[in-house]
Amino acid sequence: MVRKTSPPIGKRITFKAKLEDWAEGMDYCAVPVPERVSQAMGTAGPVLVMARVNDSEPFKVSLFPVGGGKHYIRIKRSVRSETKTRTGDQITVQFTVLDRAAVTIPNDLNKALRAEGVEGAFKAMPPGKQSFAIRQIEEAARPETRAKRIQKAVALAHQKREQMSEK
Repeated sequence: MVRKTSPPIGKRITFKAKLEDWAEGMDYCAVPVPERVSQAMGTAGPVLVMARVNDSEPFKVSLFPVGGGKHYIRIKRSVRSETKTRTGDQITVQFTVLDRAAVTIPNDLNKALRAEGVEGAFKAMPPGKQSFAIRQIEEAARPETRAKRIQKAVALAHQKREQMSEK
């Protein structure tokens, strides 16, 4: 049974796990989070973390729930390439729990939100939704992709403003 509390912000956790092919036919890998770690998170929902695999560069990701109080953590292709790991390899995962409510909006997104008059609406969105949109923007490899993702975030802010005006 999973307690319904807040995840322990700032807590550092390390564990070893086997890298699994999560979705057959797709380049999508993940590792199971040990049950003791999921329980320590105090929630069956997603948990935002700053993670490392072996000695990789840190990356922001969420522990995602899979039911029954269990979580997995997705390992991006770029991290697997950097660490030269493949499906079936034993890896060391280190992460620090982040405060989902502490959202830093990148300057280019903030500028676009202000230009459209929806900065307040974006900030009124749940922190997890803001973080997800920002993470998508920050993970863009090409400037064109980043620009498209900024416009997508601006569109979400417009939707939020419409919802707020209906109430």
